[in-house]
Formats: sequence, C-alpha cells, structure tokens
Amino acid sequence: MILLHNPRCSKSRQALAILEERGCDFQTRLYLEEPLSKSELQEILGFLSMEPSELVRKGEQAYKDGNLKSSTEEEILDAMLIEPKLIERPILVVSGKAVVGRPPENVLELIS
Repeated sequence: MILLHNPRCSKSRQALAILEERGCDFQTRLYLEEPLSKSELQEILGFLSMEPSELVRKGEQAYKDGNLKSSTEEEILDAMLIEPKLIERPILVVSGKAVVGRPPENVLELIS
C-alpha cells in the first residue's frame, strides 16, 4: 500500500490521517521529491482506468503555461513527469488497484 502524498495539500493530509487512524500498513511516497517514472505513472493510470487528461490538475499554473488544454494525452503525460505537481493527489495504490483521494474518504474503497 503506497500513498502518493503531498504534505502541503489538505486533501492529501486528510487521506494520510484516515490511513493512520485505521492502523493501515502503508508507505508514503512524496512524489514531488521522488518523482514517478513514466512506467510508474502509466501503471497507475491503468490502475485508475484514467487518461492523463483525467488525472492532471487543470488549475495549476504549469497546466496553463504549457497550454495543455489542447495537448495530446502523451504530451500531458510528459508534462506530468516534468512537473509532478500537475498530478492529482493524493493517490492510494494497493495490489494493482488505485484510487484518487478526492474526497479523501475515497481511500476507504481500497482498505475496507
């Protein structure tokens, strides 16, 4: 069980608290400090059954500056690798499944 976590994000902190309160055995990956590889991000997208355009944070300045609204899925994926803050958070990954913790209670789907 791995939580892709950004401690500056309130939703990410709330998801972390839920896992801790439930006594879950999990690892935390600070993905801004330890960025995902392309294969890791592609694998997580597969677990989520999402395209990069569905997981990208459209409110981020990097999204606007990169003109990603008119970009291909591959271009969005590459942008997320260059600027990990573009990746929606938090994400809980458990045994070939994943869920975006928005709202944070979504993590309960994989720990119940």
